Amino acid sequence: MHARSGRTVRDLRRENRTAVLRRLYFDGPASRLTLGPETGLSSGSVSNVVAELIAEGLVEEAGSVDSAGGRPRTLLRVTPDSGFMIGVDIGETRIRIELFDLALTELARTERALASTGPRTGRYDVDLVVAHLRDGIAEVLRAADVPAARLLGVGVGVPGIVDHCDDGVGAVVHGQTIGWDTVPLERLLREAVDLPATVPYRIDNGAKTLGQAEMWFGAGRGARSAVVVLFGSGVGACSVTDPMEPGRALEWGHLTVRVRGRRCRCGSQGCLEAYAGAEALLERWREAGGRPPAGADEETALTAMLTAAHPDDPGTAPDITALAVLEETAEYLGAGFADLVNLFQPERILVGGWAGLQLGDRFLRSVIRYAGEYALRYPASRTSIGLGTLGPEAVTVGAALLPLADFFARGGRGPEPMPSAPAPAWRAALQDRV
Repeated sequence: MHARSGRTVRDLRRENRTAVLRRLYFDGPASRLTLGPETGLSSGSVSNVVAELIAEGLVEEAGSVDSAGGRPRTLLRVTPDSGFMIGVDIGETRIRIELFDLALTELARTERALASTGPRTGRYDVDLVVAHLRDGIAEVLRAADVPAARLLGVGVGVPGIVDHCDDGVGAVVHGQTIGWDTVPLERLLREAVDLPATVPYRIDNGAKTLGQAEMWFGAGRGARSAVVVLFGSGVGACSVTDPMEPGRALEWGHLTVRVRGRRCRCGSQGCLEAYAGAEALLERWREAGGRPPAGADEETALTAMLTAAHPDDPGTAPDITALAVLEETAEYLGAGFADLVNLFQPERILVGGWAGLQLGDRFLRSVIRYAGEYALRYPASRTSIGLGTLGPEAVTVGAALLPLADFFARGGRGPEPMPSAPAPAWRAALQDRV
């Protein structure tokens, strides 16, 4: 049966379920009476949808509130343990895997360090990464004693461009800075990870998953538009124009800021990332005479640089070299922010990622000053710039939200069957490597 708009009755029921689930999830417990005006549904539709969702275990009663002159009203909420999501952050220094319930309570986590297979190339072995995910996903499920069949999906944030294919191969990653050329990551995970075939994988750019998390639950909440910047070993960004819809990943780090400038790890010259990513920042400090701790990872080395520039002991003189490199980096980033302001005119620009959060407010104030100098005055006056509020795990949280968003869009129904395709002839079975 079709409705007059061309949508089927099944479509309308799914949309009604989606409206109720989203309202309960994002705005807390609500009564049946308030759900009507807040979702635009009739009282009869609300009653039918709520009855279905309670019967399926997706919604539960959560206390009551007094009403004016009548019986107390029963409050409803999404049942936290009615489903689970795994979020994965394939960063450039480590892989983080976390298991969440529907309330985004972390139930288990594991991390795996990553190392480049060559100096400055960032070329990470695909099989090794897949093996880490295989073992890590099994580990968090086992630690929380959650059956794999109850997973709503696995969300994965990656560095690079993600192409979503409809031929059964699934998500393909083009990660030029880490040496991944057309890597069929979804196919490889399905071959390697011991999960039911019905469990969906949602793979997307890490800056995009960061943007999803900050817009839903962090510093972007309430904004109509934003650009969320991921500042780690490299830099990336995500432009969001509808808070409830996924944003658009931007390869902002490969915007040219200096013609014939420093060589970027993408192979080009003069990219913003060649000056402002944490890897490049530390390299420029070293070239200028700075002394990062020998053998330290990037996070430890960046901490040492910040301590050298701004020593905790008032009697210790700051490292002038570190200060100069940080100030130059702030100017490059400020110019990059100005480009974001002029191009997208967002309501907010939010800075996340481990390096962005570690550099913090003091560094950001310099970036904001330079952005004001380079941006057009009118859009700059309407854009606020600040730090994200969800911490360094925001990419993982955002990755977990990818299958959750799909689940809500389906009205709380299970995923559609995945298309099948023959395995590529060039790919042998994944060998066990840790």
